[in-house]
Amino acid sequence: MIEKDENGDPEIHYTSIFRRFKVWNEDGVWIKSFEASVCLLQKRGLLETDILHGDGTTTAAKKGGDNIGRNGHKKIDGEKIIAISDRCGNIICPFITAPGNRNETILLKPSLTELSRICKLADISLLGVVMSLDAGYDSRSNRKAIFNRGMIPNIKEVNRKRNSPKKGRKRIYSEEIFEERFHTIERTFAWEDKFKRLLFRFERISSHHYGLKMIAYALINLRHFC
Repeated sequence: MIEKDENGDPEIHYTSIFRRFKVWNEDGVWIKSFEASVCLLQKRGLLETDILHGDGTTTAAKKGGDNIGRNGHKKIDGEKIIAISDRCGNIICPFITAPGNRNETILLKPSLTELSRICKLADISLLGVVMSLDAGYDSRSNRKAIFNRGMIPNIKEVNRKRNSPKKGRKRIYSEEIFEERFHTIERTFAWEDKFKRLLFRFERISSHHYGLKMIAYALINLRHFC
């Protein structure tokens, strides 16, 4: 809320605030702030990264704009983001965005690349970490990409209407680990929805909406210090 001076005029115009937001967004301030929140949590020993949970969420775009596609499952036009959290619901990597019509399966690889970058920055080891995902990410290439980073995939295998079980070694999967995601990544998305500016995308330029997400994710991570 903008305060008013003794004459009843706003102390600062809202456009001045938005211009400063855009400058800082273009300079990468919000991304660096998020990265700093992850590094701080790691330094204070507040991260539980032995298991990571990943999922995607689509935000409806009410005014149109760039980076938008039709999500047939949710029947909305919007933007999708792939996020990865630890066991406490802290966001580790929210750096992959795509139109709502993009399949999440092919978005995992670039997301893992960003995860590796963030973990290197925060001095987080991925060796032996379990990567838990839903059946939408089940593919040979995704499992290989996870294994190549020294991680263990926990992805529910899709039957694909086979008449007989698939030959070869059984896939690694723990239902107990998978059920944990409803108390981690899904809860984190619910926290994100508490930020009314993010419940719908009103910005026509996707980078502006992305900058607002970075602020929200940094605040979610820093809740431990409130």
